[in-house]
Amino acid sequence: MRTDRARRLIVGNWKMNLDQAGARHLAAAIATAAKAETYFSDMVICPPYTLLHAAKEALAGSTIRLGAQDVFWEEKGAFTGKISPGMLVDAGVDYCIVGHSECRGRFGAGAVEPRLARYFADDDETVRLKFSALLKHGIKPILCVGETEQERKEGRADQVVHDQVSRVIVALAEDATGAAVAYEPVWAIGTGQVCDPEEAARMAARIREILDRCRQTGIRVLYGGSVTPENAEALFAHEEIQGALVGGASLRVDSFTTIVRYAG
Repeated sequence: MRTDRARRLIVGNWKMNLDQAGARHLAAAIATAAKAETYFSDMVICPPYTLLHAAKEALAGSTIRLGAQDVFWEEKGAFTGKISPGMLVDAGVDYCIVGHSECRGRFGAGAVEPRLARYFADDDETVRLKFSALLKHGIKPILCVGETEQERKEGRADQVVHDQVSRVIVALAEDATGAAVAYEPVWAIGTGQVCDPEEAARMAARIREILDRCRQTGIRVLYGGSVTPENAEALFAHEEIQGALVGGASLRVDSFTTIVRYAG
C-alpha cells in the first residue's frame, strides 16, 4: 500500500449516463465499498449536472468527493444552458473536469469532427478561462489533454500535449495545488484501446516537467483512456501516473473499486 507516498486520485466520469435512482444507487454502493475497505487513493465521482444533488446525498458521510463534468467561466448572465462555478459551489462540488476531448469536439482519429464541433467547441483559451474560474471559487480543476490518432502518427503527440498544458498553466497566477492534469489520448477514449503503460508514463513525466517549470508541483498527473480493472495494475506500476480518469468502468461499483485498489 502507498502509505509512504502521495495519494493517487481516481476520478469517475459518468458522462451522460444514469437517472436519479441509478445515480443514488451507484453513489451509495461506491460509498459503502469505500467504508468497508481502506483505500490509499482519493476518489471523486462526476455525475451529469442533473444528478449532482442525488449523488451528493448518497455520498454523505463518506470520504468520496463530488465532481462536475464541465463549467462555464462567467459568474452569471445571459448564457443559456451554462453552469457557473458559483452554481457548482452551491451544489457541493469539489472538483470539475475541463477540456475533456469530447468537449473540445475531438473524437476518434480526426482533429475535430465538423458536426460535433458545432456543439463542442472548447479550445485552449476557453479551457484556460474555465480552469482559472474554478480555482477562484475553490473548486479543483481536472484539466484533460491528449492527442488524436492522426497527431500521434504524425509524431506531434508531445507537442500537442505540451501546448495544451502550457496554454492553461504558464500564465496562471494562482497556486493550483489539488488540481490535476489528465493525459487522455483521444484515440483511447471509449474505444477499448489503451495507451501502452510505458508510453503513458513517459507522457505523464513530460507533463510533470511542464508543471514543475511553472512551479505547480501540487498538481497530480493522471491517465485517462479506457482504464479498466484489466489494465489498471500495469498503469499504476509507474509512479509517474498519479491517478486515473475513468469512464465506462466507473459506472460499475466492482470495476471502479478494483481500479482504486490497484492504485494502491
